[in-house]
Amino acid sequence: MEPRILVVEDEEKLRRVIVLHLEDAGYEVESAGDISTALRLAERANLILTDIRLPPGGITPLVDGLDLLAAIQRQNARTPVVVMTAYGSVEIAVEAMKRGAAEFLTKPFSLDHLLTVVRKALEVQTLREENVRLKEELGHRYRFDSIIANSSKMQEILAAVARVSATRSTVLLCGESGVGKDMIARAIHHHSPRAALPFVKINCTAIPESLMESELFGYEKGAFTGAAAARAGKFEQADGGTVMLDEIGDVPPAIQVKLLRVLQERELERLGGNKTRSVDVRVIAATNVDLRRAIEEGNFREDLYYRLNVFPLTIPPLRERREDIPPLAEFFLRKFRAEQGSPVERISVEAIRKLVDYDWPGNVRELENVIERGLVLAVEDALQPDDIRLDFAPRRSVPAANGGAPAGEFLSEGTTLEEHERHLIREALKRASGNKSQAARLLGLTRNALRYRLTQMGLE
Repeated sequence: MEPRILVVEDEEKLRRVIVLHLEDAGYEVESAGDISTALRLAERANLILTDIRLPPGGITPLVDGLDLLAAIQRQNARTPVVVMTAYGSVEIAVEAMKRGAAEFLTKPFSLDHLLTVVRKALEVQTLREENVRLKEELGHRYRFDSIIANSSKMQEILAAVARVSATRSTVLLCGESGVGKDMIARAIHHHSPRAALPFVKINCTAIPESLMESELFGYEKGAFTGAAAARAGKFEQADGGTVMLDEIGDVPPAIQVKLLRVLQERELERLGGNKTRSVDVRVIAATNVDLRRAIEEGNFREDLYYRLNVFPLTIPPLRERREDIPPLAEFFLRKFRAEQGSPVERISVEAIRKLVDYDWPGNVRELENVIERGLVLAVEDALQPDDIRLDFAPRRSVPAANGGAPAGEFLSEGTTLEEHERHLIREALKRASGNKSQAARLLGLTRNALRYRLTQMGLE
C-alpha cells in the first residue's frame, strides 16, 4: 500500500494543486484547510505536509502550524512533518526543526522539489522504522527466556548475567570456541541501561597488528600514508554503549598498554594525535585461552588481566550440559526449516540420541552447522540418524594442569618433553594449514605464545 500523505493548507487552490501532484506520483492523499480537521486526520497519515499560517477551525486552542506540529509530535512522534510557509525566515525554520519537523520549505517552491522532499522524508522514516524493528527483534532474541539454558550450569550463568547487566562492571567471558560467548555478551548489553546505545564487537584475531591501534583508537588526518581524513576508532564509535573485545588474548603488548588506559582512565588518544578524548564504554572481553598462563609466559599484562577480570564468567562446553542439546537442536531445526522452506518437521528419537552421544568439540556452533546440513540431506519429514553427519573428531581429552595439549597424545616411551612439544606444534600447524592463529587456538595458546615457541625451537 502506498504511503498516505496529509496536506494541510488553508489556500484552497494551492492545496488542490499539491494534492493532484502527489496523487499523480502514486501517493494516497488527504487534505485539510484548518488545524481542527488536520488533527482529526493526522492519526492515519504516514507524512504530514503543513503550512505555518493556518486558521484554527472548530474549537481547537491551537493558533498556527507550529502548534499543530507540536501536537502531532505528542500524538505520534514517528510521523514526519514537512513545514511550508510563505513567511520563511531563519528563526521560523529553526523553531520548526526544534519542534521535530523533518524538512522546511519556503514558498514559492517547485512541485518537483516538493516531491523530492516528500520522498526523502518517507525514505528516512522507513529507515527509522526498520531500525526500531531490528532493535526490538534483537531485544527479543537476547531476552533471558530466549536463551536455551535447561542445564543447571547455564541457569547459573544466566543468573550471574542478570546480576551484572545492571552494572557497568567489566566482564571477562571464558570458554571454548563456539560455546556462545557472543550471545552472552549481547544479552548483557541488551539487559543493561546502555541497551539503546551501540554494541561494538571487535575480533582481535581478525585485525592485523599493524592496523589494530588505528582500528581501536582511531587516527588523525595525516597520521600515516592514506589517512586523508580523521577517523574515530571502535571505542569512540561505541561511546555510551558496550565494546566486546573477542579473543582478547591475541592483543599485542603495545596495544594492551592503551587498553589498560581506557579501562583505568576512560581516556584515549587517536593515532597521530595528542588530544585526550574521554569515552564512556562498558567493556566485555572474551577468550578461549588461559590468560594466566599467557601472563606467566610474558605475553599478557598482569595489570590488564586484573582490570578485565572484575566479573569472570566461564561458559561450559556443550558436552558438559548435554541436557541443552535436544532443545538447541529443535531451535536450529525451526530456524533453518523457515529459512530453507524445508518440509522436515521434527528430529527422530534415534537422531536425538546420536546428537546427545557426540562430544561436540565445536560446541553450539558445530551443532548449528550439523542441523543445517541435516535439513539439506533429509528426505523424510523427520531428521534421521543418517541425516546427522558428524565429523567424529577425537574426543577432547582433559588438558594438562597448565592448559596445554593432552599429555598422552603423540607421546611414546623415551620421548623428551621438548620433542613432544615440537611434535604437537608441528601437528597443529599441519592441521591449520600453516595458519599460526588457528594453530595457536588448537594448542590452547595465544598467537604470540606460539610465535615465541617457534622462535625458541628454530621452527620459525
